[in-house]
Amino acid sequence: MVTLKQLRYLDALARHRHFGRAAAECAVTQPALSQQIRLLEEQLKLQLVERLPREVRLTDDGLEIAKRAARIMTEARDLVDHAHHRAEVLTGSLRLGVIPSIAPYVLPEALPRLQAEFPHLELSIRESLTATLLDELSAGKLDVALVALPVAPQERDLETTTLFEDPFVLAVKTDAFDAPRAPAEQIIATAPLLLLEEGHCLRDQALAYCQAVRSDLHSRFGASSLTTIMQMVANGFGVTLLPEMSMSAEVADPRISLLRFSAPAPKRDVGLVWRQTSPRKRDFVELGRVLEGCASKAAAARTSG
Repeated sequence: MVTLKQLRYLDALARHRHFGRAAAECAVTQPALSQQIRLLEEQLKLQLVERLPREVRLTDDGLEIAKRAARIMTEARDLVDHAHHRAEVLTGSLRLGVIPSIAPYVLPEALPRLQAEFPHLELSIRESLTATLLDELSAGKLDVALVALPVAPQERDLETTTLFEDPFVLAVKTDAFDAPRAPAEQIIATAPLLLLEEGHCLRDQALAYCQAVRSDLHSRFGASSLTTIMQMVANGFGVTLLPEMSMSAEVADPRISLLRFSAPAPKRDVGLVWRQTSPRKRDFVELGRVLEGCASKAAAARTSG
């Protein structure tokens, strides 16, 4: 009879492609893990693994079984979640993924509020790019992720909910482009555009808007953080689209001016995404309520300021 332990060992081996590292993740000895994989092969009457001198390769059958094993392990974790969290919302462990262009601007307000309202919540934060978070979400390594939408959930059996809109402003060098009097759209049409490196959804959203303004658009610069880009802007190397939520944290330099776009202004939708099979939708709805409230409070403060 195939066991969850065997499937967990195969799942680890498929990801690490190394018996030693897979055994370390599963907290067993390498011979014990190897023995269970051989037993699984005997039970299924399939060769799952090619054991080479310096590497491990999965056969075609091994890849298919490992894919199914990963799905079974995810559903097994969801089953345990259902048992542990059906009584109260936001208790116990919750693994939250957040993209880098949101995390520094939402979490400082949200984390203390979550801690105060839900003292029994054990929150773990994982900051990474959208593609990585979605992969880890699908694999059951994360419970929910805070990202910019949409994320094509139909391709991954994911569910999403939009929490709030985050408009963009244009950041320019104060003494360039006749700022702050020149229209943002006019500047975008000609100025060098500074963007985050490929893989950041903020880059894609900025390009999508700017390409509608100018057909010859391309960016020769890619940074890993908005802080780096703002230094480039301050020194006159170009302009950038900046999420409104990041204004207070990223713009303290008098050399930088922020220009508003005329309606309809470019924006991004921020929301949560989770597995459709997860039994913790009540938790995610409550988490979304807190995050939306923090965003509304921050937006009101920016308006009054």
